[in-house]
Amino acid sequence: MVTMTPSANVSVRPPEVAGRFYPDSHNACVDLLERCLAAARPSGGVDAKILVAPHAGWVFSGPIAGTAYASLRRRADAIRRVVLLGPAHRVAFRGIATTSVDAWATPLGTLAVDWKALTEALAVPGVAVADAAFAEEHSLEVHAPFIQRVFPRAAIVPLLVGDAPMALVSEVVGRLWGGPETLILVSSDLSHFHDQATARRLDAETAGLIETLRPENLNGRGACGHRALAGVLDQARSRDLRATTFDLRTSGDTRGNPDRVVGYGAFALEYAHAARLPEADRRQLIEAARFGVKFGIEHGRTPKVGLGGGLSPTLTTRRACFVTLTLDGRLRGCIGSMAPHRPLLPDVIDNAWKAAFGDPRFPPLTAEELDRIEVSVSILSTPRPMSFADEADLVRQLRPDIDGLIMHDADRRGIFLPSVWSGLPKAETFLTQLKRKAGLPTDHWSETLRVFRYTTESFGAAFREVA
Repeated sequence: MVTMTPSANVSVRPPEVAGRFYPDSHNACVDLLERCLAAARPSGGVDAKILVAPHAGWVFSGPIAGTAYASLRRRADAIRRVVLLGPAHRVAFRGIATTSVDAWATPLGTLAVDWKALTEALAVPGVAVADAAFAEEHSLEVHAPFIQRVFPRAAIVPLLVGDAPMALVSEVVGRLWGGPETLILVSSDLSHFHDQATARRLDAETAGLIETLRPENLNGRGACGHRALAGVLDQARSRDLRATTFDLRTSGDTRGNPDRVVGYGAFALEYAHAARLPEADRRQLIEAARFGVKFGIEHGRTPKVGLGGGLSPTLTTRRACFVTLTLDGRLRGCIGSMAPHRPLLPDVIDNAWKAAFGDPRFPPLTAEELDRIEVSVSILSTPRPMSFADEADLVRQLRPDIDGLIMHDADRRGIFLPSVWSGLPKAETFLTQLKRKAGLPTDHWSETLRVFRYTTESFGAAFREVA
């Protein structure tokens, strides 16, 4: 994998925190790694391009890191490069630092550095070799044995992020993005040294920022690796990825002392346009929509829903969704959330109730109509702003049957799901009808007009067939 080396002789970074943060013998290291991986929580079938995992001692955060790594074990051989980013705890510096060595040693052997990729990173102003920054630094090293064990064909691109702006980290990650062979891995713990209740509140807030791709709001109180994480999320947002929280715990959960804990999270980001929930999760969401409608028929109000244990992480992550009801093939109600603001499962239930009883275009649904209703759920990606010179340019950029659009101008707003293309197949008509829906003239155009593009994962079933 190493195609370029910085010196004639192979140089190796020794394992500097083995014996403290993780075992220093081969057998003990493998044993603890496998226990962490075996204890992994479900990943909901997410096919990650980006993982976020903690970097404390394995006895504290290893089970949470194991959940992140185990989610990609099924395609481990395809991953040849891991771009590894994390914070510097011991040395203060500006920009991004890397090492001059050809490989890193761990109790499992040596892990190659991908110098071809690293040379790309070093071409960006603000990235430099700084071996001193890696002295006794654990944030990247604790991941090296996990990478060796789970991705045996991979080399690493080690990057310590100091006082670096989000734009710099984003640019470097963009250069190293690659294809399916490249995994981006962010090493970060969450809140530090609060009581259990405070930590859980702060960590839930940080998880919300990750799930909704809001890197500008991250800070050091919520995540020690916030600078690395912000840059990666900025790049993810520009490439239409969606995030899932796999695991959220503290050292109080893993080691039992709730008085002064550190928060840990396992997160994954995948391409929204290619994402597909497992069939079991799809069925559960359709059943949730059915529950919301039936409860409304029987009780005349929306149900109050709590999240119990054992749910798939894809159902408990914050996502925006729309629920559409059709009657004999014609629209009967459609309500949704344009931005993620609560977990997906209760969002589906509430939007289903609103589609049945709160869409102002239709009278409330009746019990007699239920057997003729079709219900569909559309999960939205994060809307991205479009850039265009004029209306003709905007029309040229539209992708029929793929793009959903949100239009803003002044106090007017309208949204079309991608499914609307089936009735409005021409881009010009799609756009003019969206203006009409937003309450704008069909020939309206102004410099303040803003349009956002998104994609959806959509699925549905006949109401009577939901089981």
